[in-house]
Amino acid sequence: MADVTAALVKELREKSGVGMMDCKRALVEAEGDLERAVDLLRERGLGKARSKADRATSEGCIVASVSADAKHAALIEVNCETDFVARTDDFGELCKELAGLVRDESPADLAAFLGLPHPDGKVSDRLANAVLKLGENIKVSRVERLDAEDGLIGSYIHAGGKIGVLAHLTGESGDPLKAFTHNVCMHVAASNPLGVSRGDIAADEVERERGVLRRQAESEGKPAAVVEKMVEGRLTKFFKELVLLEQPLVMDPDRSVGDAARDAGAEVVAFRRYQLGEEAQE
Repeated sequence: MADVTAALVKELREKSGVGMMDCKRALVEAEGDLERAVDLLRERGLGKARSKADRATSEGCIVASVSADAKHAALIEVNCETDFVARTDDFGELCKELAGLVRDESPADLAAFLGLPHPDGKVSDRLANAVLKLGENIKVSRVERLDAEDGLIGSYIHAGGKIGVLAHLTGESGDPLKAFTHNVCMHVAASNPLGVSRGDIAADEVERERGVLRRQAESEGKPAAVVEKMVEGRLTKFFKELVLLEQPLVMDPDRSVGDAARDAGAEVVAFRRYQLGEEAQE
């Protein structure tokens, strides 16, 4: 039998919101496998649905930078030690400068970005000088660039830099497309979808959810044919929660994002969403 530590029980309790004893029993049955224990609790109707990510916390800022023609954009996370420094003009200017470099230089990854030439030497030297000036450890956690051959890219920064979004949409150019793209960005910030369409959700994630839903339905004593219908119905709800085009549009919940896009003559090609302190998702 796996060693179920108090720390592991506490972690499961924080993930699920379930009492300590139920968490311990689930972990014992799952032989210490935390994710399997989460599934066991859900199969028994206990705990909350799995969150899309377990968010860590840190100080700093998410910054977006979009080119004048709206064809190239960058999203960057810069972290510091305190909210006080994060709110200073010097830190804000640093973040804008770095985001502009990502947009213009299109580095292959974070390491390449830190090695880019800079008047201070390299970007890494620019950060080192900022540390000396601001008196706190400062690091760039991740960078990303989004490009659009057709259509345009919009951006939205929420809660003073806690969440940042880029969205690439195509359609008839002009102010209506710009306005709808901005709405999509705000929706993504609020609803945190995992992908544009069902095909963007990892197959193993879907199969895991299908397995949980099937065991839930079977525990209700339904016939096999009914179980499958229940699973498919509940899986539709699962996609509605996670897939951008199927989510109710925050500004108009009577329509899905996909329906609103069709009404606007637009197509959502891609989006990127950063939340301050979250672990970077592969």
